[in-house]
Amino acid sequence: MTTTTTRVRTDESGTQRLPAAWRLGLHRGALEIKQFFRLRDQVVFTFAFPIVFLFLFASIFSDDVTGAGVTASQLYVPAMMAAGIMTTSFQSLGISIAIERDEKVLRRLRGTPMPPAAYFIGKIWLVLVTGFLETLILLVVGITFYDVELPSDATRWLNFGWIFLLGLTACALLGIAISSVPKTGKSATSVVVLPFLVLQFISGVYISIDTIPDWMLNISAVFPLKWMCQGLRGVFLPESAQVLEQAGSWEYGRIALVLGAWCVGGLLLCLLTFRWKNRRDG
Repeated sequence: MTTTTTRVRTDESGTQRLPAAWRLGLHRGALEIKQFFRLRDQVVFTFAFPIVFLFLFASIFSDDVTGAGVTASQLYVPAMMAAGIMTTSFQSLGISIAIERDEKVLRRLRGTPMPPAAYFIGKIWLVLVTGFLETLILLVVGITFYDVELPSDATRWLNFGWIFLLGLTACALLGIAISSVPKTGKSATSVVVLPFLVLQFISGVYISIDTIPDWMLNISAVFPLKWMCQGLRGVFLPESAQVLEQAGSWEYGRIALVLGAWCVGGLLLCLLTFRWKNRRDG
């Protein structure tokens, strides 16, 4: 394991003090990113998974959607972008932190002078970089193969920016919170992937939103993924496509409200549930 080097600085009075948590978090983030890209199989799986599924579903379902002015393939692009954001944040952090806890990496880090906040800042930087790259790759694939058009006005780009940041933050915080649920690192994948997989099916990632029963949509509306999919469809699809949504509109205000609420709720869950040690370690 590679640890973050903490340099002690001396102020004018001669008192030694540690660098600010934000500065240490930047160093920790650079380390996390470097470690991530050193694991080639992890990099390939993380970035290729949503792309492969996009190709599969967009190839199987490619007909025009009646009355929406888009093809089924175009519907999948923003949905897969939302799923990719959640993969690089919720799923990635939920599994990796649980494994680090099980291998006592967190326990050793907690015993160093590094402020706890620096560890989480480093993780946020990791998901920010990987989430941006995943979204960029899927967008390039959508433009190249499925005739998805880039937004032509600043308002849509602004919408994309806050949906990406709020969605990524909410999912990252939920990933940190759910990392405390698995009893061991070996069980982390099953514990984290199962609810994420169910959410993808009922949130309009793999199945067109207008064919999902209302009661399933009502369940998915409690969680961030459905609103991320809806918001990104509003950014990259024409206005005619909003007839497919449950409410018949993009509902940007509600999207911001739900994602913002999950950012606050996810932070509270992290504060209440996060542990540096396994239960069996006391």
